Amino acid sequence: MKSKSRKVAIVGSGMVGSSCAYSMVNQAICDEIMMIDRTYDRALAQALDLSHCMDFTGTRTKVYAGTYSDCAPMDVVILTAGANPLPGQTRLDVMDAAAAITDEIVTNIMAGGFDGIFVVAANPVDIVTYLVWKKSGLPRHRVIGTGTSIDSSRLKTLLSEVFSIDPRSVNGYAMGEHGESQFVAWSHVTIGGKPILHILEQHRERFSHLDLADIARKTKDAGWEIFTRKGSTHFGIGSALAYITRSILNDEHKIIAVSAILEGEYGQTGTCTGVPAIIGRDGIKELLELNLSSEEFTKFNTSCDIVRSGIASLKLEEQA
Repeated sequence: MKSKSRKVAIVGSGMVGSSCAYSMVNQAICDEIMMIDRTYDRALAQALDLSHCMDFTGTRTKVYAGTYSDCAPMDVVILTAGANPLPGQTRLDVMDAAAAITDEIVTNIMAGGFDGIFVVAANPVDIVTYLVWKKSGLPRHRVIGTGTSIDSSRLKTLLSEVFSIDPRSVNGYAMGEHGESQFVAWSHVTIGGKPILHILEQHRERFSHLDLADIARKTKDAGWEIFTRKGSTHFGIGSALAYITRSILNDEHKIIAVSAILEGEYGQTGTCTGVPAIIGRDGIKELLELNLSSEEFTKFNTSCDIVRSGIASLKLEEQA
């Protein structure tokens, strides 16, 4: 960290950015939050609104509006600005628009001398995270996407309802693309430390109604269930961003399923996808390589290929 003050900039003052800021203010995650938006007045309005929370929180967080050129002293820059898919589109369908927005933002931030950690939420998050890494020139461990962190949380919530337990008593991950090709690594899902596959084997009659394929589908489609009804998802992903940022600033070493650039892990290179990682003060401390089943490994490779294809279509090497 550059100073004793923990400083975070949030680029994008829409629903996701403001939800992230609100979560961080209420959890006292950092000392300062700088809101940035293409429309300065919107960033200023959000900063003012958030600053009026302070009388009702345990710790004061300074919230103000700024610009890309003000990012140099920031410890973390959170990127939420992007393009939203239209009805019938997937996250990959907004890739070109998101890439153009991200290119402009990262170029301006780096020109100001930023040397901290990027946390990315803009979709398609795996591809955008890779683009941020390439454009910023930062080490890969300092560029982190939200990846399947929110999908893993949705998985735990769904399972908690089946087993009537707290979601935090469920451990497991959705992995791969934050999109259509993601999958649940069932071989590593546990309930109170006990593998879910063992539980289902021992209690066949009790849980005969439980369809793991259906749970995986609901996990994947949960975001769309929300999006089609109210036009955005922001509380969950805003909390995920705050959670990742807290682990960085507090050096908590939380294991979170994030978008990470792979350089040999799981036999993959030239791609970025959701895998469990240890998150600390310097970003990604270590990527955890789970011993996936053969079926899971095939799904993982397929998902990585989809992301890699999307990255290739941006022709980043030609732009360099």
